Amino acid sequence: MLPEQWETFKRAARREPLDKIPMALIVDSPWIPGYLGISHLDYFLDPELWFQSNLRIMREFPEIIFIPSWWMEYGMAAEPSVLGAKIKFWPDNTPSEYHTLHHLEDLDQLPEYEVEADAFAGLTLHRIKMARRRILDAGYILPMVTARGPLCTAGFVRGTTNFMIDLVENPAGAHRLIDLCTRMIIDWLMAQQKAMGDTVESLFILDDIVGFINEEHYLEFAHPYLKRICDAFPRDWIKLYHNDAEVDACLDHLPDTGFQVLNWGKQRTMAEVKRRVGDRMVLMGNVNPLEVGVRGTPEEVREETLAVLEASGGEGVILSVGGGTSPGMPRENILAMQAALAEFNARRGRAAGR
Repeated sequence: MLPEQWETFKRAARREPLDKIPMALIVDSPWIPGYLGISHLDYFLDPELWFQSNLRIMREFPEIIFIPSWWMEYGMAAEPSVLGAKIKFWPDNTPSEYHTLHHLEDLDQLPEYEVEADAFAGLTLHRIKMARRRILDAGYILPMVTARGPLCTAGFVRGTTNFMIDLVENPAGAHRLIDLCTRMIIDWLMAQQKAMGDTVESLFILDDIVGFINEEHYLEFAHPYLKRICDAFPRDWIKLYHNDAEVDACLDHLPDTGFQVLNWGKQRTMAEVKRRVGDRMVLMGNVNPLEVGVRGTPEEVREETLAVLEASGGEGVILSVGGGTSPGMPRENILAMQAALAEFNARRGRAAGR
């Protein structure tokens, strides 16, 4: 993103006064290749195509803050691949992961990980170093390091169903796996920071598996590990958490982890999340990404966007969809969100006498 966009996002995340509510979208390989009509494999493997694709998106929508910006990724392959998960690539979809840790007892047999050398993490870091200078020379910055969260990573390595059973039948073993994933994630984020350089002052964690567990399990198996990740980085960093599965079990506790910004899914309304979180987190949401963002008409997008903004009260909010930008979301619906936001901001400005 551009330096001035990052300053806007930082100010919004810190609840500093802004004349206008900003709009931010999480975009990565599920959306970009389809939107541009290119192969996923070419997007991942052709450095020039990857660079031009991201540059085109940012120039096409200059008023949108894209998160995390210039995302160097192989879908969700990097983190689980470090711990031995099998990765399959497809020409027209993001990679899929297959678990290889069939028994928790086999944790003792895993070799020591090295995020700077292992699997797709090592390749990602090298690609960051290759592209960094060109990104900076184009006037953009790399402010944010990104990782899948500890439960998400554990689910890929162990298999989600097996991992859910482990939480009940072998909690001690589950803790060992989550602890390993947490240590690896912290090292992975630090390695990205080293590769990106001194423009980094933020982290972004994505963990939808947190939405699969109840409140008791969240407090035992997720909360302390999410907090540990936040605590490993400077207090003044912007810390963004994404979970577009169910957030009911974690919602009241998330502000205590250290995350300042929450991006969540369509299951809970802006009004409910605002009521429960209050001013303890900035809310990044919450237009329905699929039924409205992809399948809706521009007028339906406009109506939903205005409803979300009205429910937010116009404070402590960054407009976005409820999660990442879904594959197939068309240009006209993104423009409809922008137009609705401009309408709301103008109305808000008039009310404030601006």
